[in-house]
Amino acid sequence: MTDPQPTNIKTLFTTAKGLRKQLGSWGTTSETYQENLQSAIATFEECRRLADQVSLFSPNETEDDISSGDLQYLSIDYFLGELVLKDTKSDRKVLLRRAQEAYDRYLGRLDLYNILSKPDKKLYDQYLENRDAFALLPSKDATARRDTKISRFKQETELKRELEHLSQNPSALQTDDAALRSLYLSELQLHTHHAFHSLDLIAQELKILALAPPSPPPDPETLSRDYRERTGRNTNTKASSDRLDGPISQQLLANGKAGPLLSKDGKPLKPFVLLDSRQRLREGVFRPDHSLPTMTIDEYLAEEKRRGGMVEGGGEQSGVRQEVDEDDLERADVETEKAREWDEFKEDNPKGSGNTLNRG
Repeated sequence: MTDPQPTNIKTLFTTAKGLRKQLGSWGTTSETYQENLQSAIATFEECRRLADQVSLFSPNETEDDISSGDLQYLSIDYFLGELVLKDTKSDRKVLLRRAQEAYDRYLGRLDLYNILSKPDKKLYDQYLENRDAFALLPSKDATARRDTKISRFKQETELKRELEHLSQNPSALQTDDAALRSLYLSELQLHTHHAFHSLDLIAQELKILALAPPSPPPDPETLSRDYRERTGRNTNTKASSDRLDGPISQQLLANGKAGPLLSKDGKPLKPFVLLDSRQRLREGVFRPDHSLPTMTIDEYLAEEKRRGGMVEGGGEQSGVRQEVDEDDLERADVETEKAREWDEFKEDNPKGSGNTLNRG
């Protein structure tokens, strides 16, 4: 066993756990939550770096070689995986892989020290066979799925009850090394229980993301359009709206005279009057608060018809059946065949035969 690690890792680990606990004070979608989440992740990563730097855990040791106070640092990778999954700002697939690697390190170290129980060891071996297809519950047998859920729920409840019992007397933990060791080992068992559950969810989410089509890289035109939409500078009303009339401010400023006023040589292309834009807006102060019609009904219907927004036909004429030309033998044969099929259908399905709800 190496020499005792510097005290700063203990302080850093306590700080990281405090940041993790404070995350419950904010909503998961708030900026404050994400900022504190990144701070907690960075602090736990620093804890892991210090633990590796001082060789806190060695593959040549056993569980008995680890002091009771150092057992808690085995949970660093577990906390990292848990917090990384809560990140909503980065690429989801990258985050899932990052959390999976953290849980992998956590379980691998517990397996190295033979801390995993027999059921957890069996699950860990199953996980190592195929990490991306790991599942806690069998996919086909419904009875086995139900039994597994009940068994894991009872196991979690028992672990929480044991932890609550061991934590009732904090002062005794400072003097009783056996009680402190039992507390940390129980915490590791509960963390392992949650780690396998998270690995199951990660595998399911990775399968879903693998089925999603790859997003095409944005072209410069799309980036430019998105920027205009964010900054409110998008003046292309045809591309951004189906309205036939533009905004009031645009109507006031343009006033039906769009286009350049001067040529490249500086010559005026149309008559114009120098007016301040504020004066234009001031003239629209006493406009009605509702939009005024900008076209007649006939013009609107013609425009809608041109845009394909109207369906022609219907009315009384739609119920009038066209008379079949007797000279058109092919058309007459088709109509005769349709009539025979309809008669056969009515004979096979008499009126009321489908209504069996009110029969005695």
